[in-house]
Amino acid sequence: MYSRASDAARLTFFGLFNLQHRGQESAGIAASDGKAIRMVKGMGLVTQVFHEDTLAGLKGHIAVGHTRYSTTGSSVLQNAQPIFCASRVGSIAVVHNGNLINAHALRLELQAQGVEFDSTSDSEVIAKLIMHSQEESIGRAVLRTVERLEGAFALVILTPTQLIGVRDPNGIRPLSIGKTEGDWVLASESCAFGPVRAKLVRDVRPGEIVVISENGLRSVRSGLQSQDRLCVFEAIYFARPDSVMGGHLLHRARQRMGARLAEEHPADADLVVPVPDTGVPAAIGFSRHSGIPFQEALIKSRYIHRTFIEPEQRMRAMGVRLKLNPLVEYIEGKRIVLVDDSIVRGTTTGQIVRLVREAGAAEVHLRITAPPIRHPCYYGIDMATHKELIAANHTVEEIRDKLGADTLGYLSVEGLIEAVGDGPNMHCTACFTGEYPVPIPREKLVAKDVFEKVREDRRALVEASREG
Repeated sequence: MYSRASDAARLTFFGLFNLQHRGQESAGIAASDGKAIRMVKGMGLVTQVFHEDTLAGLKGHIAVGHTRYSTTGSSVLQNAQPIFCASRVGSIAVVHNGNLINAHALRLELQAQGVEFDSTSDSEVIAKLIMHSQEESIGRAVLRTVERLEGAFALVILTPTQLIGVRDPNGIRPLSIGKTEGDWVLASESCAFGPVRAKLVRDVRPGEIVVISENGLRSVRSGLQSQDRLCVFEAIYFARPDSVMGGHLLHRARQRMGARLAEEHPADADLVVPVPDTGVPAAIGFSRHSGIPFQEALIKSRYIHRTFIEPEQRMRAMGVRLKLNPLVEYIEGKRIVLVDDSIVRGTTTGQIVRLVREAGAAEVHLRITAPPIRHPCYYGIDMATHKELIAANHTVEEIRDKLGADTLGYLSVEGLIEAVGDGPNMHCTACFTGEYPVPIPREKLVAKDVFEKVREDRRALVEASREG
């Protein structure tokens, strides 16, 4: 946020509310008054980390904020963002969404130069590359750093006087530009603009760098060959339905997914029931296309986190029973079309099917708006490993049987792309097709805990040398 007033941190705080769905493990805000950068971050939700006193200490007209769920590095305070670094060309605070697939090699290179790391995240690698650049300005240091990064990344970098936004050359992770009468805003999703009364201007283009200062916004192309490969899972599930991505309102796109799903996998049923909240727009589309009445029959507790991004499987399994309560009066004796966004491991979906069965459903016809997820994501969504993905190891019929549904229908990749509305080859669909836009190195080098393992190995070597 680049504001005319000195309350940029407070405005960033409001915007983070609407991005809480993107991460619930930690939150942080850094602010600059034009001279110095101050930062507060902690574990937990935005409202748990920030209160009146902390915001009062973050005076300044420029600020960046972040909500995290871990994709590289565990869920600990050292990995919370923003990441602050003091460099020879000035202080910076970096926030990052995505995953670098060459982080391991870059970190080893920096460590060989004597650079020390405080965290086990790939985001710190980006900050340290900028910090130790030999360029004469932060702007050029950012440019040189971006040219070395491989994978998926959307970055916002705070300097004492500027706000810099960066998007990877494939545009895998989203980043949007918003504006009020005199303020500029950068955010992963346009839904963050509402609380600060900003309007969506456009998306940051793949490979683009934007610099916001007292002179307004200017665009800098990084010189890398770019293409549109926005993660299609943003449209299916991850982003909020009130966000606009690639010019498309996601709520409408998800309704089209549901309509196409009804076309591809019709069902003879009494009610269409969504799994809240992400299944609602698709269930509306399925109902309208099929003529089967729509009915909300699973009530979600608003105080339970999203189970997909819980870092531990045990917590994920416990969360399903806590967050959903079936309305027996609507379900009992009915043939139900149960519409959900995706099946990853199958644990959550199986529990939801059991809930509906226990509520007295005569039949459960499961319809999924994502195609079968058969390949891990290495670009910033912590889905699962190959061996944990149910569709990578079982046929559709086997999955149906395991989940306890009467029928199971997935939306096709072609149907999904048509529903999103951007045409072929405009999205990353690697989790469905295995066609990765950026080649993946050995899996262990991009594993979530890769740097924890490196740290453990080093500790073991040190202890062994002492014993020797």
